Amino acid sequence: MTQARQDVQAVAKFVRVSPRKVRLVADHIRGRSVPEARSILAFTPRAAARELEKVLRSAVANAEANPNRHWNGDELYVKAVFVDDGPTIKRWRARARGRVNRIFKRTCHITVKLDQLEQVEIAPPKPQAKAKAKAEPKQETTAKPKRTRKKEEAVA
Repeated sequence: MTQARQDVQAVAKFVRVSPRKVRLVADHIRGRSVPEARSILAFTPRAAARELEKVLRSAVANAEANPNRHWNGDELYVKAVFVDDGPTIKRWRARARGRVNRIFKRTCHITVKLDQLEQVEIAPPKPQAKAKAKAEPKQETTAKPKRTRKKEEAVA
């Protein structure tokens, strides 16, 4: 029986940012290396990027502090990022003629999972056969003449 590979994760719960806004930023770092993800988040001018950066930093610290793994933070990549809806805080705002509008203050739970980058050897490219290149010369295509607008002809 093979043992499943364990990944390292960090979770931030009850973050006071709309999940839709955080998902926009989370899509940018999914599948990238940790140093690359950190630089993307550092230069993203959204409040959700700051929250996501905190969770990423916590996940890297969890990976480095785990005594069974001793992973280096620069050799990790973002395996998964998902943002779930948290509880919605409901408030109201007074409107004209004694009416009320609801205000939904949405929260979310952010989860970041990290894993180690695996060393993948890249195979050298296969040489292309010369017979394909000499098979048939390309035929020249005739270019269509440009159409002139009727307005330009009427003015001239």
